[in-house]
Amino acid sequence: MISLTDSASIHLQLLLRERNTADGYGLRVLVEKGGCAGWQYTMKIDQATVVDSVYIYDGVSLIVDPQSLEFLDHSQIDYVEALNDSGFRVENPNAARNCGCGTSFEPKAA
Repeated sequence: MISLTDSASIHLQLLLRERNTADGYGLRVLVEKGGCAGWQYTMKIDQATVVDSVYIYDGVSLIVDPQSLEFLDHSQIDYVEALNDSGFRVENPNAARNCGCGTSFEPKAA
């Protein structure tokens, strides 16, 4: 299970409204090889497929594919506003360490 904070839910609602997306679209969170710590988070507005896990919070969808879910289970997606960088952030308890930019991580040993 992955959770979405109230701040992330509000900002996702605004983003989907601004982009005038159709029903069924949400925030897809992916984990891919790359980044300075070995694995990186990627996010995009997308539609779910039949193999995806979909979590609905306050009417918005968070979409995760099966491979990414292995890395993201029990994570929380937040939206952070800061002077130097604002956006969606992943708080991942499965990460042994995160890089300084916050977009890549090294998973804990199995």
